[in-house]
Amino acid sequence: MWRHVGARRRRGKMAAPGESGEAAAFARRIDPAREPGLSPEQRRLMAQVEHAQRQRALQRRLRSRNVLLALGIGAVTFGIYGYTFYSVSQERFLDELEQEAEAARARARARAEGAAS
Repeated sequence: MWRHVGARRRRGKMAAPGESGEAAAFARRIDPAREPGLSPEQRRLMAQVEHAQRQRALQRRLRSRNVLLALGIGAVTFGIYGYTFYSVSQERFLDELEQEAEAARARARARAEGAAS
C-alpha cells in the first residue's frame, strides 16, 4: 500500500521523505505485514484493495490489446475485401466471351442472309 507523506519544496527540489511540509506531497510504499498498529481486518482490507487495483489495471491493459486486435482484424478484412473488388474489376474474360459471342452472332447473321438470298 501507499502511505501519504508530506513533502516541502525548497528552491525547486523536493524535500526529504521524513520532512513535513505544506505544499507538495508524495506517497511511499509500505508493507502491511510489518506496519505496527494495523489490525488483521485492516491488513485484509488493504490486500483486498490492492487486488482490486491490480485487476483494474489488468482489465485496462487487456481492453487496449483487444481494441488493437479488433482494429488489426478489421484492417485485414477490409484489405481483402478491397483487393477482391479490385482484382475482379481487372478481369477481362467476360469481355472476351462477349466479343466471341458477338462474332458468332455476326457469322450466324451472315449465313442466314446468304441462305435467304
